[in-house]
Amino acid sequence: MTRSEKAKAYFQKGCNCAQSVALAFADLCDLPEDRLARLASGFGGGMGRLREVCGAFSGAVLVYGLLHGYDDPAARQEKKELYAAIQDMAERFRAENGALTCRELLGGRPDNSPTPEERTAAYYQKRPCADLAASAAGILEQALKDPAL
Repeated sequence: MTRSEKAKAYFQKGCNCAQSVALAFADLCDLPEDRLARLASGFGGGMGRLREVCGAFSGAVLVYGLLHGYDDPAARQEKKELYAAIQDMAERFRAENGALTCRELLGGRPDNSPTPEERTAAYYQKRPCADLAASAAGILEQALKDPAL
Protein backbone atom coordinates (compact mmCIF):
# COMPACT_ATOMS: atom_id res chain seq x y z
CA MET A 1 0.00 0.00 0.00
CA THR A 2 1.38 3.43 -0.93
CA ARG A 3 1.56 6.26 1.57
CA SER A 4 -1.17 8.06 -0.37
CA GLU A 5 -3.39 4.98 -0.07
CA LYS A 6 -2.57 4.74 3.64
CA ALA A 7 -3.53 8.39 4.20
CA LYS A 8 -6.81 7.88 2.39
CA ALA A 9 -7.52 4.72 4.39
CA TYR A 10 -6.81 6.46 7.70
CA PHE A 11 -9.29 9.20 6.78
CA GLN A 12 -11.90 6.63 5.81
CA LYS A 13 -11.38 4.96 9.21
CA GLY A 14 -12.31 8.19 10.98
CA CYS A 15 -9.01 10.03 11.46
CA ASN A 16 -9.05 13.71 10.64
CA CYS A 17 -7.20 14.92 7.55
CA ALA A 18 -4.01 15.95 9.38
CA GLN A 19 -3.86 12.71 11.37
CA SER A 20 -4.39 10.71 8.19
CA VAL A 21 -1.33 12.16 6.50
CA ALA A 22 0.85 12.08 9.62
CA LEU A 23 -0.02 8.45 10.40
CA ALA A 24 0.80 7.39 6.84
CA PHE A 25 4.40 8.34 7.72
CA ALA A 26 4.43 7.08 11.31
CA ASP A 27 7.14 4.53 10.55
CA LEU A 28 9.56 7.37 9.74
CA CYS A 29 8.79 9.45 12.81
CA ASP A 30 10.42 8.80 16.15
CA LEU A 31 7.07 8.88 17.95
CA PRO A 32 4.46 6.31 18.90
CA GLU A 33 1.40 6.45 16.63
CA ASP A 34 -0.89 7.64 19.41
CA ARG A 35 1.37 10.61 20.15
CA LEU A 36 1.68 11.47 16.46
CA ALA A 37 -2.11 11.32 16.15
CA ARG A 38 -2.45 13.66 19.15
CA LEU A 39 0.06 16.13 17.68
CA ALA A 40 -1.91 16.27 14.44
CA SER A 41 -5.38 16.22 16.03
CA GLY A 42 -5.89 19.98 16.30
CA PHE A 43 -5.10 20.63 12.65
CA GLY A 44 -8.17 18.82 11.31
CA GLY A 45 -10.81 20.83 9.49
CA GLY A 46 -8.37 23.58 8.67
CA MET A 47 -7.26 23.95 12.31
CA GLY A 48 -10.05 23.06 14.69
CA ARG A 49 -12.69 23.25 11.93
CA LEU A 50 -11.90 26.93 11.33
CA ARG A 51 -11.54 26.06 7.64
CA GLU A 52 -8.16 27.74 7.32
CA VAL A 53 -5.04 25.89 6.01
CA CYS A 54 -6.04 22.41 4.86
CA GLY A 55 -5.44 19.88 7.61
CA ALA A 56 -4.03 17.34 5.18
CA PHE A 57 -1.37 19.85 4.17
CA SER A 58 -0.77 20.73 7.82
CA GLY A 59 -0.18 17.05 8.55
CA ALA A 60 2.41 16.97 5.77
CA VAL A 61 4.13 20.05 7.22
CA LEU A 62 4.14 18.47 10.68
CA VAL A 63 5.88 15.32 9.41
CA TYR A 64 8.32 17.27 7.25
CA GLY A 65 9.24 19.38 10.27
CA LEU A 66 9.76 16.29 12.42
CA LEU A 67 12.10 14.83 9.82
CA HIS A 68 13.86 17.92 8.43
CA GLY A 69 13.12 20.68 10.93
CA TYR A 70 15.47 22.60 13.18
CA ASP A 71 15.54 23.13 16.94
CA ASP A 72 18.16 25.86 17.27
CA PRO A 73 16.49 29.30 17.14
CA ALA A 74 19.67 30.71 15.57
CA ALA A 75 19.69 28.16 12.73
CA ARG A 76 19.03 30.67 9.95
CA GLN A 77 20.12 28.46 7.06
CA GLU A 78 18.13 25.47 8.32
CA LYS A 79 15.07 27.69 8.79
CA LYS A 80 15.45 29.06 5.26
CA GLU A 81 15.74 25.55 3.80
CA LEU A 82 12.73 24.30 5.78
CA TYR A 83 10.56 27.24 4.74
CA ALA A 84 11.61 26.87 1.10
CA ALA A 85 10.66 23.19 1.13
CA ILE A 86 7.28 23.91 2.74
CA GLN A 87 6.58 26.70 0.26
CA ASP A 88 7.39 24.32 -2.58
CA MET A 89 5.08 21.67 -1.13
CA ALA A 90 2.33 24.31 -0.76
CA GLU A 91 2.71 25.36 -4.38
CA ARG A 92 2.48 21.75 -5.53
CA PHE A 93 -0.58 21.18 -3.32
CA ARG A 94 -2.27 24.30 -4.75
CA ALA A 95 -1.43 23.26 -8.31
CA GLU A 96 -2.82 19.78 -7.75
CA ASN A 97 -5.93 20.75 -5.77
CA GLY A 98 -6.72 24.35 -6.65
CA ALA A 99 -6.31 25.85 -3.18
CA LEU A 100 -4.54 25.53 0.14
CA THR A 101 -7.37 26.56 2.45
CA CYS A 102 -9.94 24.11 3.71
CA ARG A 103 -12.79 26.56 3.06
CA GLU A 104 -11.93 26.84 -0.63
CA LEU A 105 -11.28 23.12 -1.01
CA LEU A 106 -14.72 22.40 0.45
CA GLY A 107 -16.38 24.79 -1.98
CA GLY A 108 -16.75 27.72 0.40
CA ARG A 109 -18.75 25.86 3.03
CA PRO A 110 -19.14 28.27 5.95
CA ASP A 111 -19.68 25.60 8.64
CA ASN A 112 -16.95 26.05 11.21
CA SER A 113 -18.88 24.72 14.19
CA PRO A 114 -16.60 22.88 16.62
CA THR A 115 -18.87 19.83 16.33
CA PRO A 116 -17.53 17.37 13.75
CA GLU A 117 -19.96 15.89 11.25
CA GLU A 118 -21.02 12.27 11.53
CA ARG A 119 -18.91 10.01 9.34
CA THR A 120 -21.56 8.43 7.13
CA ALA A 121 -21.47 7.14 3.56
CA ALA A 122 -22.99 10.46 2.44
CA TYR A 123 -20.27 12.38 4.30
CA TYR A 124 -17.52 10.48 2.49
CA GLN A 125 -19.23 10.97 -0.88
CA LYS A 126 -19.51 14.75 -0.56
CA ARG A 127 -16.08 15.38 0.96
CA PRO A 128 -12.84 15.57 -1.03
CA CYS A 129 -10.83 15.13 2.19
CA ALA A 130 -9.75 11.52 1.64
CA ASP A 131 -8.39 12.46 -1.78
CA LEU A 132 -6.77 15.60 -0.35
CA ALA A 133 -5.04 13.47 2.30
CA ALA A 134 -3.79 11.17 -0.46
CA SER A 135 -2.55 14.18 -2.44
CA ALA A 136 -0.74 15.70 0.55
CA ALA A 137 0.87 12.34 1.36
CA GLY A 138 2.10 11.98 -2.23
CA ILE A 139 3.56 15.49 -2.22
CA LEU A 140 5.22 14.86 1.14
CA GLU A 141 6.63 11.54 -0.02
CA GLN A 142 8.19 13.23 -3.06
CA ALA A 143 9.60 16.05 -0.91
CA LEU A 144 11.16 13.53 1.48
CA LYS A 145 12.79 11.70 -1.42
CA ASP A 146 14.32 14.90 -2.73
CA PRO A 147 14.26 17.74 -0.17
CA ALA A 148 15.84 20.07 -2.73
CA LEU A 149 12.67 20.08 -4.89
